[in-house]
Amino acid sequence: MAPQDKNTPPPLPEPLRVAVADSHTHLDMQDSSVEEALAKAASVGVTTVVQVGCDLAGSRWAAETAAAHDSVHATVALHPNEAPRIVLGDPDGWSRQGAREPGGDSALDAALAEIDRLAALPQVRGVGETGLDYFRTGPEGMATQEASFRAHIEIAKRHGKALVIHDREAHDDVLRILREEGAPDRVVFHCYSGDAEMAKICAAAGYFMSFAGNVTFKNAQHLRDALAVAPPELVLVETDAPFLTPAPYRGRANAPYLIPVTLRAMAEVTAMTEDAMATAVAANTARAFGY
Repeated sequence: MAPQDKNTPPPLPEPLRVAVADSHTHLDMQDSSVEEALAKAASVGVTTVVQVGCDLAGSRWAAETAAAHDSVHATVALHPNEAPRIVLGDPDGWSRQGAREPGGDSALDAALAEIDRLAALPQVRGVGETGLDYFRTGPEGMATQEASFRAHIEIAKRHGKALVIHDREAHDDVLRILREEGAPDRVVFHCYSGDAEMAKICAAAGYFMSFAGNVTFKNAQHLRDALAVAPPELVLVETDAPFLTPAPYRGRANAPYLIPVTLRAMAEVTAMTEDAMATAVAANTARAFGY
């Protein structure tokens, strides 16, 4: 592919016949306006999106955007990589806020109090994305990540909201902490990254597994194996846009309108018809997020 193609948005896929939801997207990180993104998505049968917060500013924005648009539901949280930045600082300015001074545990407590306040709002349907990320955060941040994750579990349970989990290279610890804390009634593993064995564990616990565009990647056979054993009533579809654009558009910016590409790949893996897969994920997403 020529380099300039990277900047060309992928074409609109054939519309789905059964409308579905994008269970995890970041409209605030995408190039188009919210209105444009929603209209484009709706034109191919993606009529609902779950806008996910990753920090205080993003969580406030998610709540405001969901309040303004009937087709948007919000989740609010401090991302697993955000919690250590609040406590330990972020000298490199890797996050969207730029360089930050260490705030210590009191700063984390204050941030969690704000997430708790936002989680009570009716348009906020979930607490997340929270969890553990051992890929981006080193050993010095692990205790903070874990404390933040446990606090988010408690907030989700107290408000009766879904818990949206970011689990990167931390499967065993995520599952252990859910067991130790007692999981909320509705748990979603966003961008499911485990194997078929873990899918069986999640299924036994009644956890939802949301599959993203990476299920289409050549090197992702473990994800297809997991999808093949996941019960159809526990499967969701997401973009995680602007990230994880499905093949054959990998490397270009993702957006909710590309959900049909991933959903069709999922239907193929599970030997379900496209309409049956769409019907299942539409019902599952509504059940998972209580809308």
